[in-house]
Amino acid sequence: MHFLTTDLCDDNDDVRVLEPLFRDFGDARRFAGRIVTLKLFEDNSLVRETLTETGNGRVLVVDGGGSTRCALMGDQIGELAVANSWAGVVIYGCVRDTVVLSSLPLGVKALAAHPKKSLKRGEGQRDIPVSFAGVTFHPGEWLYADEDGIIVSSRALL
Repeated sequence: MHFLTTDLCDDNDDVRVLEPLFRDFGDARRFAGRIVTLKLFEDNSLVRETLTETGNGRVLVVDGGGSTRCALMGDQIGELAVANSWAGVVIYGCVRDTVVLSSLPLGVKALAAHPKKSLKRGEGQRDIPVSFAGVTFHPGEWLYADEDGIIVSSRALL
């Protein structure tokens, strides 16, 4: 990826910038793609299900309610995302298996690491607007992430 979020912000007044809450957990520190959204709470069933689909360079944005009581993604789901060509995952919640995640060619941004796995109830919603970190994400919009932060645009910037 050849972009910097700082330059994209300078050149585009209409981008939305997330509050700086997220840590990098994947090997790809810079990633971008069209957004697919999920809204769930302490149940990663839809995360796994979604990342089994062909990603075509998309980015999964997960509103996990900001919970820090369990992880919504680990090494097995991260490996699924890589195998299915997802560019990255942004989780308003936690991840686990961070040693393996850090070796995967995948962008992973989350609030923190947590060793406990999530519940598996099959609950949640997909492809709806979700809001966290001061930004509302709409399915099909564009997300750009790098070492300086995460931005969202209604149109492709590259």
